[in-house]
Amino acid sequence: MSLAIHLLACMFGSGSWLAINGLWVELPLIVNVLPEGWDLPSYLTVIIQLANVGPLFVTLIHKFAPGKMKEIIAIYIIISIGILATLLMVFCWKETTVLAGKSHSMAFLILAFFLSVVDCTSSVTFLPFMMRLQPRYMTTYFIGEGLSGFVPGLVALGQGVGMVKCVNVSKPANVTIGNITDETNVYQIETHYSPANFSTEIFLAVLVVMMVFCLVSFVFLTRVPWLPHKELNEEQVSNQVMQISTTEIELKKYISERPADPQSSSLTSPRKAMAQATFTNETQLTFTKYSRHQLLFIYLLIVWVNSLTNGVLPSVQSYSCLPYGSTAYHLSAALGSMANPGACIIALFLPNRSLVLLGSLSLVGTAFGAYNMAMAALSPCPLLQHSEAGAVLIILSWILFSAAMSYVKVMTGIILRNVSHSALVWCGAAVQLGSMIGALTMFPLVNVYDIFKAGDSCNTNCTF
Repeated sequence: MSLAIHLLACMFGSGSWLAINGLWVELPLIVNVLPEGWDLPSYLTVIIQLANVGPLFVTLIHKFAPGKMKEIIAIYIIISIGILATLLMVFCWKETTVLAGKSHSMAFLILAFFLSVVDCTSSVTFLPFMMRLQPRYMTTYFIGEGLSGFVPGLVALGQGVGMVKCVNVSKPANVTIGNITDETNVYQIETHYSPANFSTEIFLAVLVVMMVFCLVSFVFLTRVPWLPHKELNEEQVSNQVMQISTTEIELKKYISERPADPQSSSLTSPRKAMAQATFTNETQLTFTKYSRHQLLFIYLLIVWVNSLTNGVLPSVQSYSCLPYGSTAYHLSAALGSMANPGACIIALFLPNRSLVLLGSLSLVGTAFGAYNMAMAALSPCPLLQHSEAGAVLIILSWILFSAAMSYVKVMTGIILRNVSHSALVWCGAAVQLGSMIGALTMFPLVNVYDIFKAGDSCNTNCTF
């Protein structure tokens, strides 16, 4: 039964950020089809930020109407919306709508918003539900949450991205020489994309199946015989009472057998001895607390890292990778998505709370992010564009950027979790602040001022 619950918790956790992670790794294929093209990632970053109305709504209900929202019913609704939106995405992601004379993929953007609401809201509903289970299942849940990025990346690697072919196509055109207009054929090179190993529709269908597994897992988790938290508390209290009783017996025996000491007259009872030991432990813990300057540094680090990972760099990933080819973009998105849970696993087994190390890692990640941003700014003619070395460098840069920043995010969260509950609340606020700053900063730069230029693999003339 324990193994079965571990598997259920893992599958339940895998549905937390599955849909959005799946869309990110599928973007290398989607940007070549939808009218937004290379600007699509910047739209997606803003949509994800707008989707925070979901967790905000849940938080307000808990604040102003405590106990009114049924947690299990809310999770059923959230997962059902995720399944329905993903299923509609299978059939409607290509549909376009003309707005203000321009074609836009409104169906994709609207469904992406609902999927973002589902994933963002899972953060404030899935975890409270998992608190009903024994603590050992929480780790399994977080492993499943990591799989929500790893599994779509793995499926995307199997899907591939197809090959780009430059085809010389003839088209009829009217040519005027003097007063004579004649129709002739004009030859021009067009970019043709060969299909991947399987289509985007099949990839999205895989996400639907995984979301269904998440729902089925949740159904079984709600039927675990020892689910209610009250029973677990009674068992834990019983164990603690037994431990305290044993400790008191041992202390009584120790005090009765030891010689009298006038300097220890205050230690007249086992409870006072335990209180003194508790005071000593609490005094030792105070030395591990962080100063205000250190906490300020941690929060600024969180804002900076999340602004880069959730807003700034994702908005320009297409511009930094596509000039090197669709394969480079595909591998950067898929392997970068897989590097995130990999870094979390490393943080789980090799935790390091040194602020110097975390600050250094953030600088390293920022350096890789700066390289990615520089290549995006140079689009459509970045450095080493037509060499394998350039493609390898941009892929490695995105992987190492994601891995370094993910480790910093995990460790700062662990540090603040051990400081206090309010510190963890402010951590969440810092995450959202950084993400919002990054997304809102990049959207006008990409879509209004057109600082970043899109190119064509076959028709871009670059001179170096």
